[in-house]
Amino acid sequence: MDVILLTDVDKVGLRGEVVSVARGYARNYLLPRRLAEPATPARVAELERREAQRTRHEARTFEHAQEIADLLRKTVLRFEVKAGPTGSLFGSVTPTDIADELWRARKVRVDRRKIGLGDPIKRIGRYEVPIELFTDVEVAVKTLVVPEGGELPPEEELAEAAAEGVEGAEGVDGAEDDAPPEAEATAADNLDDPVETAETSQDST
Repeated sequence: MDVILLTDVDKVGLRGEVVSVARGYARNYLLPRRLAEPATPARVAELERREAQRTRHEARTFEHAQEIADLLRKTVLRFEVKAGPTGSLFGSVTPTDIADELWRARKVRVDRRKIGLGDPIKRIGRYEVPIELFTDVEVAVKTLVVPEGGELPPEEELAEAAAEGVEGAEGVDGAEDDAPPEAEATAADNLDDPVETAETSQDST
């Protein structure tokens, strides 16, 4: 069954992508949680139009990509997130979140598939996120994932909290990694206008 993802879904795809999934998975999980919608011809055509518009904002030449890279080297992205006592997030920071925040902060459009995040960020901390802007042009963007209403502790404390989480909080971390259903549902609203806005609070992840 073909569906359009309304939010990034780990190991399935990124928001706005059309993916093929098992019918039961779609009906029992993705659709009830508003993580996806059926891929109707009209909706797919609308997404293709939006993708064409976004592509016009991406780097078009090597020189243009170098200019963007110079700008992004001076950029620090900041995400304020809900997190547990060991630093695990209620949700995650995904390539789509990074791309949206780059647009909001710098009016720079990047292909989410070129954001080398690997797995979504699931802990508070300081990160260097590699982004391929063009052939032979890559930049690492400084990214802070900060507990909501607070600041990042020193690196030593972050490492200690991470170790505690691995040793004694497997059940807690697992729970924290699952965004509350009502938070997941709000992600559906973002697909209608993904170009103009970005949520730095991860309630919608």
